[in-house]
Amino acid sequence: MRITFHGAAREVTGSCFLVETDSVRFVVDCGMFQGPPDTEARNRHAFPFDPKRIDFVLLTHAHIDHSGLLPKLVLDGFNGPIHTTAATADLLGVMLPDSGHIQQMEAERTQRYIKRGGKPRYQGSEPIYTVLDAQRSLEQIVRQDYDVEVEVHPSVRCRFRDAGHILGSAIIEVWVQENARRTKLVFSGDLGQPHRPILRDPAIIEQADILLVESTYGNRRHKDLGATLDELVTVVNDTLLRKKGNVIIPAFAVGRTQELIYFFHELTRQGRFKNLNIFVDSPMATEVTRITMRHLQLFDAAARELAAWRAAGKGLPTLKFTGSVEESMALNNIHGGAVIISASGMCTGGRIKHHLRHNLGRRENSILITGFQAQGTLGRRLVDKAETVRIFGQDIPVKADVHTLGGFSAHADQDALLHWLRSFRQPPRQTFVVHGEAETAGVFAQTIEQQLGWQVRVPELREEVMI
Repeated sequence: MRITFHGAAREVTGSCFLVETDSVRFVVDCGMFQGPPDTEARNRHAFPFDPKRIDFVLLTHAHIDHSGLLPKLVLDGFNGPIHTTAATADLLGVMLPDSGHIQQMEAERTQRYIKRGGKPRYQGSEPIYTVLDAQRSLEQIVRQDYDVEVEVHPSVRCRFRDAGHILGSAIIEVWVQENARRTKLVFSGDLGQPHRPILRDPAIIEQADILLVESTYGNRRHKDLGATLDELVTVVNDTLLRKKGNVIIPAFAVGRTQELIYFFHELTRQGRFKNLNIFVDSPMATEVTRITMRHLQLFDAAARELAAWRAAGKGLPTLKFTGSVEESMALNNIHGGAVIISASGMCTGGRIKHHLRHNLGRRENSILITGFQAQGTLGRRLVDKAETVRIFGQDIPVKADVHTLGGFSAHADQDALLHWLRSFRQPPRQTFVVHGEAETAGVFAQTIEQQLGWQVRVPELREEVMI
């Protein structure tokens, strides 16, 4: 058996792992690279394997850095099944067409730029894939239940376990039969932080021969959630009541937006907020929130209780979902008293860039960063305290207060990752640390070796490993 690391190797994004034996070839995840300017060109490159020869795909969850190149894979000849959970399938029905729409819009901008005599940053002015391509790829999805072992190939069985990261996210256990030898591989996907509201804790896995474990926050501990909520209350109330400004929150449409809605309601129920005016300015986040409410069985008890309180309709914050471009533009005329949650979470595209352009230059406003910001993104520049940022060709001064709330992450921190690993009854034969920037992955690998005594590797991009 051979595993090749075609993404998320010494970096966070672009998840894609190819597994090959004499009888089967499959990939786990097929995500987009995100972050630095060269990622657009990387996403356009031909796959380093033949999509026509891939038997099937196993998908851990719907985030674009794990799923975003599935339409391209299908467009390039893959015609097998894409196995994932039912909730992930629902989310992909929104996210992949939206990604195709973004590709088309970016291609149109590039074509206009070329006509004006500009030189594009990368070869090709056509979209990586279109909305129609994305919709066609959805036809190949096969829904799987949590905790049920299924045969996906004569030589492969798998089981999806709750990862507690976002709705539908999964740890995937895979049993591969090769001649008389049966090998168990475990792909952690992205693991959620345990003991957090809304989603259930990550499932415990007790055995693996080969383990691929994420390390996004493998070099640090998250801030205590209670302290994070205290800071959220302080910043929001100070901005809205004392400074009379707006609070702008870049948030991923899947997961983070729904979590923020939850906390704004819970803190209102506790009496810590009053008369909030919250605008969710992301059509995709709006649809994802609807999907989320259709999967209440995946919530923990606290989230179901809060949903019942909201349904009762007493003392609620004002919550508005903006749909049209005109409604979104109208938010730019609000100069105080608004909490605006908008995508994308790393400020790389979407409506959030318009809200930042209109609000960064005003001292009475606050920007709340509530999630991971990859290197090279606009969000990362704000976290790193840039004095000016460039948005839509304009240099925008950063006069608003920028606050980073570290306790909201949907990823397990170092302590939580180690706790999850300690559930294994014995060390895997081989453990690979993935989904982390090079330095972070290295620190986490060293920590595993020191605290657990395991043998660990941090693979290079494109590295092939024989099992």
